[in-house]
Amino acid sequence: MSQKTALITGITGQDGSYLAEFLLEKDYRVIGMVRRSSTVNYDRIAHLQEMEALEIVQGDLLDQMSLIDILREFRPDEVYNLAAQSFVPTSWRQPVLTGEFTALGVTRVLDAIRIVNPETRFYQASSSEMFGKVVEVPQRESTPFYPRSPYGVAKVYGHWITVNYRESYNLYACSGILFNHESPRRGLEFVTHKVTYAAARIKLGLQNEVRLGNLDARRDWGYAGDYVQAMWLMLQQDKPDDYVVATGETHSVRELCQVAFDCIGLNWEDHVVVDEKFYRPAEVDLLIGDPSKAHAKLGWEPTVTFKELVELMVEADLAALYEEGYQ
Repeated sequence: MSQKTALITGITGQDGSYLAEFLLEKDYRVIGMVRRSSTVNYDRIAHLQEMEALEIVQGDLLDQMSLIDILREFRPDEVYNLAAQSFVPTSWRQPVLTGEFTALGVTRVLDAIRIVNPETRFYQASSSEMFGKVVEVPQRESTPFYPRSPYGVAKVYGHWITVNYRESYNLYACSGILFNHESPRRGLEFVTHKVTYAAARIKLGLQNEVRLGNLDARRDWGYAGDYVQAMWLMLQQDKPDDYVVATGETHSVRELCQVAFDCIGLNWEDHVVVDEKFYRPAEVDLLIGDPSKAHAKLGWEPTVTFKELVELMVEADLAALYEEGYQ
């Protein structure tokens, strides 16, 4: 059996780095697409860059010809579109740019596949933010979307254009509706890592408080390393389909704080300050996924619990601070 080739857009992000690791372990040749920029951060994939099976190429979701050129040169068997403007608060400040990357960018990738090689299998990173103001609990594949941010709206477009190309051109195109998934590689701007990093710094006396928004917001949080396996499984099925990937449990930001501070022997209430600056213009109060279809058809199950995930992140943050010389 010949070696498979996979193209990953957004390879320098959290999910891209875990997916690259996963595919390299499965003996894939991995092509990672990055934007031409003077500030590309390769930290998450630095440990992989010595591997001959990994190649980094320049391309841009805003430039369809760059996508066509990459597909023609490398002829990937699978394309994983993980690149997006993915930080929800930024999507209010840059709604048009968010739409260009997160919505129209998907169309450009799909159309490039249609032009170059319609046999290429395509994975689109959809998001639980598409459900927004939820109309049923838990959320499943058939739940209507009601996005509450420009990011969520853009992801809905990306999701439906994937369905449209699948049905219009018979492409093998799947969307994974992934609920929140975290790891030590998560950006510090996201609430999970903001909390665990602050807890580690407070433990070492480097700061005394962390300011957060809505502590009652509830999310279905899982481990990113588990979720990339579901992405791959979707592209190994006989027929393309869309799947919710989630733990089926929900936890509040308040619980997140409690677990993070408990594991280092501190009382979270002494250090967490609610600041209205961090409230969203339109809040998403509750997200919880129903992953039963992914369980039944993909054989996928999460392996890391919420408590284990938060503790893993706090420990990684402490270790990183120790490495920087803080004690």
